[in-house]
Amino acid sequence: MSFSNISFILHKPQLSENIGSCARAMKNFNFKKLIIVNPKPIFPNDKILATSVGAKEIIRNSKVYEDLESVVNKFDYLIATTSRFRNKNLKHIRLNDLNKIDFSKKIGFLFGSEASGLSNNEISYANCSVQIPTNPEFKSLNLSHSVIIFCFQLFQHFSNNKIVYNSTYKSSVATKFQINKFLNFIIQGLDKKGFLQPDHKRKSMLRNIHNIFHRINLSEQEIRILLGIFSTLNEFNKKS
Repeated sequence: MSFSNISFILHKPQLSENIGSCARAMKNFNFKKLIIVNPKPIFPNDKILATSVGAKEIIRNSKVYEDLESVVNKFDYLIATTSRFRNKNLKHIRLNDLNKIDFSKKIGFLFGSEASGLSNNEISYANCSVQIPTNPEFKSLNLSHSVIIFCFQLFQHFSNNKIVYNSTYKSSVATKFQINKFLNFIIQGLDKKGFLQPDHKRKSMLRNIHNIFHRINLSEQEIRILLGIFSTLNEFNKKS
């Protein structure tokens, strides 16, 4: 069984051996799509290939991007992994709830760097976040250990038919590209009206706006309606 709609995204990985070990973990459970965002080591390199062992083709076929923004629009549903729930505005799910996700969509699992994980701003791009239950006194997991736990959990669900994989199923849930296109339109309008002021609060205000629209799973039709509403209001204000 191959899970072609599922990708694992490593954001700013720092150690070559962790990247290679992540690829090996994916190969163990037949996942093939690896995305690397702004890696610290030269990619690929001999250490990455050596630690990937029998998963060298995953390394060679992986895609590398300079920033997270270039990646998120490629997915319909993005899941951020975190050692603790920090973003109160984002939907959080349990590891056992992964079987409720529609895997006929393009799904991305996002993992942060070994040193600091994902920032609140990076997590805000996701539809939801998920935490691996661990000892509350020692929550830190190695990057490749986190990846293999998710691989196992997903593989187990598919193998037990707890997730129905139906490539013919068509959902009207808006893609990340559609949502971000809508958000860019809204943000441009807010900038023109001076809403995102003062400057020192702009970053947190943008994060909150992203959180609102990414967590509510808007449909394509709802995105079109909202675009129509805001476009009409914009034209009305021009005439006033």
